[in-house]
Amino acid sequence: MTTVASTLLTPPVTTRDHIRGSASAPVTVVLYGDYACPQCNQARSVVKQLLAAFGDQLRYTFRNYPRSSLRPNPDHAAEAAEAAGAQNRFWEMHDLLYDHQPALSDKHLKLYGTRVGLDMERFNHDMMLHTFALRVHEDVLSANQSGVSTTPSFFINDSRYLGPCDFATLHSRIKQVA
Repeated sequence: MTTVASTLLTPPVTTRDHIRGSASAPVTVVLYGDYACPQCNQARSVVKQLLAAFGDQLRYTFRNYPRSSLRPNPDHAAEAAEAAGAQNRFWEMHDLLYDHQPALSDKHLKLYGTRVGLDMERFNHDMMLHTFALRVHEDVLSANQSGVSTTPSFFINDSRYLGPCDFATLHSRIKQVA
């Protein structure tokens, strides 16, 4: 049985967020994830299926919730995604990080930056100075304020979703709120 907790997404989705799908979609799914989390990678596959199934009726937002105490390098991976986002390549880097999940060392992050076509001087500078560490930290604070303590964590239209992370169950829940 699918359960939705009364915990609300704080803050709601804004233009600050990275969004896939139509801005006018009636349903918004937010995923708090960690690039080093295998379950988050599985959730990403489910989200791709949901986006394909719902088309312009669904928009998707990813927020960082690196669990550095549990896995190596998720903070730097999140910063790399945000640095890529500053160059309008967030989703390309996001997907590449998950595609190569076991390899998230700083050396690998630089390779991925090159692969997605980043200005590498800018990327390396941002990574060295941790330019996007605050943005990642803001996502973590948002997760904490929203009651998140694990990854992956979903919100559907600003309400916490606590059900299984499979396509059929999420599809059914989204149809209920659409």
